[in-house]
Amino acid sequence: MSFPLLTATAVVPAIGAIATAALPAAKRTAAKWLALLFSLLTFALALVVAFRFDPGAKGPFQLTESHAWIRDFGVRYELGVDGIAVALIALTALLVPFVILAGWHDADTLEEATPNRRWRPTQGFFALILAVEAMVVISFEATDVFLFYIFFEAMLIPMYFLIGGFGDRAGADGEERSAGRRSQAAVKFLLYNLAGGLIMLAAVIGLYAVTADQLGTGTFSLTQIVDARAAGQLDLGTTTERLLFLGFFFAFAVKAPLWPLHTWLPGAMSESTAPVAVLITAVVDKVGTFAMLRFCLQLFPQASSWATPVILILALISIVYGALLAVAQRDIKRLIAYASISHFGFIILGIFAMTSQGQGGATLYMVNHGISTAALMLVAGFLISRRGSRLIADFGGVQKVAPMLAGTFLIGGLATLSLPGLAPFVSEFLVLVGTFSRHPVIGVIATLGIVLAALYVLVLYQRTMTGPVKSEVSAMPDLRARELVVVAPLIALLLFLGVYPKPLTDLVNPAVEHTLSVVDKKDPKPTAQVNAVPGSGRTGHAASDQDVEAAK
Repeated sequence: MSFPLLTATAVVPAIGAIATAALPAAKRTAAKWLALLFSLLTFALALVVAFRFDPGAKGPFQLTESHAWIRDFGVRYELGVDGIAVALIALTALLVPFVILAGWHDADTLEEATPNRRWRPTQGFFALILAVEAMVVISFEATDVFLFYIFFEAMLIPMYFLIGGFGDRAGADGEERSAGRRSQAAVKFLLYNLAGGLIMLAAVIGLYAVTADQLGTGTFSLTQIVDARAAGQLDLGTTTERLLFLGFFFAFAVKAPLWPLHTWLPGAMSESTAPVAVLITAVVDKVGTFAMLRFCLQLFPQASSWATPVILILALISIVYGALLAVAQRDIKRLIAYASISHFGFIILGIFAMTSQGQGGATLYMVNHGISTAALMLVAGFLISRRGSRLIADFGGVQKVAPMLAGTFLIGGLATLSLPGLAPFVSEFLVLVGTFSRHPVIGVIATLGIVLAALYVLVLYQRTMTGPVKSEVSAMPDLRARELVVVAPLIALLLFLGVYPKPLTDLVNPAVEHTLSVVDKKDPKPTAQVNAVPGSGRTGHAASDQDVEAAK
């Protein structure tokens, strides 16, 4: 039997979480280094997965593992990856070491304020981060719907404690009010996502019942269900398929998040520390958009086409609404949160444009948004920790006293507005091209998000980094060595993927083509308007292939 590489990639951070949590209270520094070591081991395994994956191989999934789990209910431990999953696993494994390094001292104040030594905040903080990583990785790998659902829901538990128990303490309105806001944000995050998960659970059970009725044995296997539908052995029926699709999509739209199910995100990000905010929007939320591609489109292709017009409108609202709210923010982290809502609108727009450019761009957007948001949010976190405030008005003239901090903040911001030459530009351009080719009006309106992004990013930079130096920031230190180690690789990746995205496009394009074939969609063929075609006797029409040849 071959080495279970996918299992190992998820199990290593889980073991790291247990080992870190088990360290004695006095071993705070050891806990940090142990968590970092396990995150780097996970990244090494993710690289092995990426190098072992062959984009040109036949079949939707590679490195597959399949074992019986709960036989009576048709549940299997079934894993497999396509190019999209490989890219997102690599993104997750890449970001977690930087999250750990950036949050190196985030639990120190809790340690100093803890009289009960049986509670170990440092060990708990880093163990929870590794637990989230393990659950996200296996969610990207799972090809059994029930297995996916378990970890899709389970990741809410460590995230709840990271938001509520280890949240942001920057502010001058007292610890009691700050604790209340953190608790409220954590509860709202949990309730919204649990509600989505419960609706999805009903749909998962419904899917099992339909397969049991028509196939003789119930199954949760994505591959088996897709193959049975293609062979004509499974027919969900129009109404049933639409209801099941809505159950799945609702849960994923909450996680993504899509307007109007987005309201938990600004509070969760603003009340979290910057590293945890990165974990939320750059890692955990990607599970929602990934699941739309893997499960919604492949399990329910007809229902996906039926729902596309409404979803495109919701995505368009997310783009414009998120950008407008970002312009109006006075809190740095809430601004980044609303910007992310706008970006997730672009991702969902690309997915449901049902074109290869749109879905390829959406997948690239997931990766590039993760890197750019991580860079911007982590630098913002360094800025906020120095000043002790998240309010934009409390800053000014930072570039004169901390030029490296200001410079990296600017690059992160320019990546967020998709400046050409930086990684997000390619993905946003593909999404817009793919959308315009099938839905030109929506594609044109979506470009408004680019204009608004330039507004909120450049105004944020101008108000915090330029102008007279405020007395409160006059002694602000520049980036330290640990902080440079966190930010520099992210900036380098933004530049590299901005000028050479081919490694990512080669990886994800075959998976996108497979998804489109399951949904039975093809790219619209471009037509050329001509005035006259010699010898045809016709004018003012779209030229056919024969007309073009005649014109030649």
